[in-house]
Amino acid sequence: MSYITGVGLTAYGKHPGKSTLDLMSEAATAALADAQLERKDIDGLICGYSTTFPHLMLATVFVEHFGLDPVYAHGVQMGGATGFGMVMLAHHLIAAKVARNILVVAGENRLTGQTRDAAVQTLAQVGHPVYEVPLGPTIPAYYGLVAARYMHEFGTTEADLAELAVLMRRHAGTHPGAQFRDPITVQDVLASKAVAVPLKLLDCCPVSDGGAAFVISRERSNDFAIRIRGSGQAHTHQHVTAAPSLTHFGAAASMQRALAAAGTTMRDARYLGIYDSFTITLTILLEELGFAPRGQAGRLAHAGHFSRDGALPLNTHGGLLSYGHCGCGGAMAHLVETHLQMTGRAGARQVKDASVAMLHGDGGVLSSHVSLILSRE
Repeated sequence: MSYITGVGLTAYGKHPGKSTLDLMSEAATAALADAQLERKDIDGLICGYSTTFPHLMLATVFVEHFGLDPVYAHGVQMGGATGFGMVMLAHHLIAAKVARNILVVAGENRLTGQTRDAAVQTLAQVGHPVYEVPLGPTIPAYYGLVAARYMHEFGTTEADLAELAVLMRRHAGTHPGAQFRDPITVQDVLASKAVAVPLKLLDCCPVSDGGAAFVISRERSNDFAIRIRGSGQAHTHQHVTAAPSLTHFGAAASMQRALAAAGTTMRDARYLGIYDSFTITLTILLEELGFAPRGQAGRLAHAGHFSRDGALPLNTHGGLLSYGHCGCGGAMAHLVETHLQMTGRAGARQVKDASVAMLHGDGGVLSSHVSLILSRE
């Protein structure tokens, strides 16, 4: 059994002059304070990677920088699934009694710490080095390919995708740390410039600076610890040209493994934290996970189903699409928001019932999947 005892999150956007280590430290300090623990209480560290500070031993570097003395330290690389993958690893390490309090942290100055060309070139490396990268595709191009096929098979429209961008912006409007808070409409999304047809600028997450951290503990250290009930993974491919399908991925298998571990069902979900690097990502994941019928996610969003006061609130901080995306720390904001919702500390964003939360992240081009089930005891 393990608990998320504390969370920490920076605002996402521009943080001029702050390095990867600065952002990680800021988030980690906040998480420790939230958990009511001190640095000496941390005996495990798991950290994500940084494209702007690609040290081969980033976990050990952070141990030195932050003044820790852990019995276990580990760096993890799973693309966008890294944040939830680190939580899953910490959950199992706690169960194995390797450590008592594990700090999970990631951060990156991805917006101010590198040029646009460097960012594009780095992210393009998820492609196959022989069959994809030489042809020049970017990450949006891969997702545009997936979007075109998915829309063809299930009747999803560009307006349906836009509904999810509008929803995420509406949710971000009530969070002071979000990178983008100004309201947008479906027409705004449709009129924004093309990035990788059918995806337009507002279908895509921004590039951000930011950091996030959690403390995963064997025992409660405060009155608002949240239990990790179950976790699961699935890995179907790395390169999109080798994917067994462009419309069915590993999300469902990952979630079913998490549900089995938690001893619960999809019907128990009261709050969702779902990865949303692009509107098509969020569409596919919601539908493959079973939270919406195929081709219906955008229409359910339009009807208010995923709104803060809807039947199944989703990413009430604004998600990657509007809160921001700082690399592998991006989806970690989803879990911070989930923890705040589950403990009744989300302020104006508070939903009626977040007693059971289901989270899902993916890395690459819907390649690596990690699901988490959390509950409030």
